[in-house]
Amino acid sequence: MTGLPPAGTAVRIVEVGPRDGLQNERAAVSTGDKIAFVARLADAGLRAIEVGAFVSPRRVPQMADADAVVRGLPRRPGVTFSALVPNLEGLERALAAGVPEVAIFAAASETFSRHNINRGIDESLAIYGEVARAALAAGVRVRGYLSTCFGCPYEGEVPEARVVGLADRLLAMGAYEVVLSDTIGIAHPGQVRSLLEQTRHAVPVGATALHFHDTRGTGLANVLMALSLGITTFDASAGGLGGCPFAPGAAGNLATEDLVYLLDGLGLATGVNLQALVSASAFLEPRLDHPLPSKVYQAERRKRTA
Repeated sequence: MTGLPPAGTAVRIVEVGPRDGLQNERAAVSTGDKIAFVARLADAGLRAIEVGAFVSPRRVPQMADADAVVRGLPRRPGVTFSALVPNLEGLERALAAGVPEVAIFAAASETFSRHNINRGIDESLAIYGEVARAALAAGVRVRGYLSTCFGCPYEGEVPEARVVGLADRLLAMGAYEVVLSDTIGIAHPGQVRSLLEQTRHAVPVGATALHFHDTRGTGLANVLMALSLGITTFDASAGGLGGCPFAPGAAGNLATEDLVYLLDGLGLATGVNLQALVSASAFLEPRLDHPLPSKVYQAERRKRTA
């Protein structure tokens, strides 16, 4: 560990609640409510928001209205809306809807890749190479996710060397950033340190982001470790929404409220207003069939009620 960044250092939060959060929810959230949720997140100061996925409605029903959501979003200066795309067909839909940034999602586990997108790793990367070239030619930026970097629900341990090689391939195909993802929330700080010490030889620290789930309660500890190693971009999901429908045991994502509370306490700059963020999550919670798990969200709601 090299020490935490000094106060005032900017930390970028990529809000994934409207996509990675909602995709695993059983309650059907209306298009209008999704649009209103995203607008509230932007009002809270979040400047990078993943708003949907142009995937098969049969496999991920909650994302069936991605086109309508994107078209209905209010455009805000300085706010970038992005969407996940699995193939050229998904990219075409995303471009038609006017998305300025797309994300592709490879896996570091062969078995998970086949469960998630019904393709092996090499086959998926061949398709993503085509997607990236087409997106860049259309003036659209590409973000590259790499799932199961810290462990796979089917294969168990994932070799670090494999993660490094795949991260390098995503960067080479034009991704401006590679997101190392803890898909099932199995990572611990020692593992985060070990993997980042390896990946930094292939992917610059400034082009590395982290996506943690909080299944085992280690999400914020992992963030602290990553901060100490120079990482300043993290995915998070409002209220702690979500999980992966194709990863058994994947609980909610790291909650944006919990992350902002931590970063505020360290004096790091996120540009996010915590109270406005809590209000955004409070808007969505009644539309679900369960309470939101974020610790900070729960504490703030109790305080408001009292």
